[in-house]
Amino acid sequence: MKQLYLSIFFGKRFYRLMAAVIFLFVLSYLVPLIFNIALMVLGLLAAALVLDWLVLFANRNPVSVERVLPDRMSNGDKNTIYWKISNHYPFRARLQLLDEFPEAWQIRDFKMQFILDPDEKVTLQYIIHPKKRGEYFFGDLYIYIKSPFQLIIRRKTFLAKESVKVFPGFLLLRQFEFMAHITEPGNIGYKQVRKTGHSLEFEQIREYVSGDDIRSINWKATGSKGGQLMINVYADEKSQQVFCIIDKGRAMKMAFEGLSLLDYAVNATLAMSSVAITRQDKAGFISFGDKTGDFLQANHRSTQMASIVQVLYNLNTKFLESDFAFLHKLIKTNITQRSLLILFTNFESLTALSRQLPYLRNISRKHLLLVVFFENTSIQTLASGQAENVEGLYEKVIAEKFILEKKLIVKELQRFGIAALLTAPEKLSVDVVNKYLQIKARREI
Repeated sequence: MKQLYLSIFFGKRFYRLMAAVIFLFVLSYLVPLIFNIALMVLGLLAAALVLDWLVLFANRNPVSVERVLPDRMSNGDKNTIYWKISNHYPFRARLQLLDEFPEAWQIRDFKMQFILDPDEKVTLQYIIHPKKRGEYFFGDLYIYIKSPFQLIIRRKTFLAKESVKVFPGFLLLRQFEFMAHITEPGNIGYKQVRKTGHSLEFEQIREYVSGDDIRSINWKATGSKGGQLMINVYADEKSQQVFCIIDKGRAMKMAFEGLSLLDYAVNATLAMSSVAITRQDKAGFISFGDKTGDFLQANHRSTQMASIVQVLYNLNTKFLESDFAFLHKLIKTNITQRSLLILFTNFESLTALSRQLPYLRNISRKHLLLVVFFENTSIQTLASGQAENVEGLYEKVIAEKFILEKKLIVKELQRFGIAALLTAPEKLSVDVVNKYLQIKARREI
């Protein structure tokens, strides 16, 4: 009985009609003849109410609803949730769907209204942009049903508690894998770089075609082919080690567009590792904080990506300052072969860089180190705007000072032979992959 009571609500049409009945009763004090009309209208409303209740509650299973979640969600990307709904009433029903989203997502305005004909089925969808990795729990589903009378609303509850895990952004991996195979200039997201020199890996001898490097002509093979020019073809050197290193310190806690710098670095690491393995290099991973970190040995096995995803899934920032001395020791102990090390961190001033520069210089002596840090897009917007008063002019000058200091950090790193990449958070993945492809094209590792 209690469950039945809790599932009944009155619609707006009922309250409007009740207001009209009350008005008629009030008016009957002035015009007594209206009293009988008011009683008749009230009786008709009561009969319609009973009829509406019978229509709505005659069927124990009036509608069916199924929530369809993806196996996993991609952090920071568009993910789609589906609901499959069927109407089992013999009449056209007005429905409203409410879903209990995870509390952390703070979705408080979700509401879908629609009309279904008898025995009609429909699939609804909703796009969600998760902003944090982890496991999230959905609650129950609620359907509010109106008959053609629209006097009573019936609530039907579907027990549908389930969870979904949000992993580092993997939806764009295919795009980056495609970039790894691109050889033609002009493609979006890839900068064509002229290759300098040859690797030591000989691939084959083939006929010369217009545009080939004449320095690769094999004169001995040309003589044996009766004058048909033949050239040597060299393949890119493979099975090189590429380590992505993520700083878990407080510098990576800063957020842009809802995602922390750590999450941007995590997504870029996933894309970078996928491209490296596609190009048959060995991908590894390192993270470090104050005194602890993770180390995943570089490999190009098919299971390596799953291992990287699992480590990245559990990665979180800390509010302590990162220990670059610990990072230097970790690299020196575990990586003996010359490798490409891509360090995701953030420096806001030359002073912050100067404290860590000795460790970065020591690392770069044995490895090719690429330091990746972030532009402050909010400051960029402030510096590019127009100052309307003295206070605005002061803020604009300070913003330009911060931008200049970021550029000086790049110059300072390059002065000591350390490659640097300053990029906006939203462009991080593409820029890092481009930089890797440039390094491979130039045979720097």
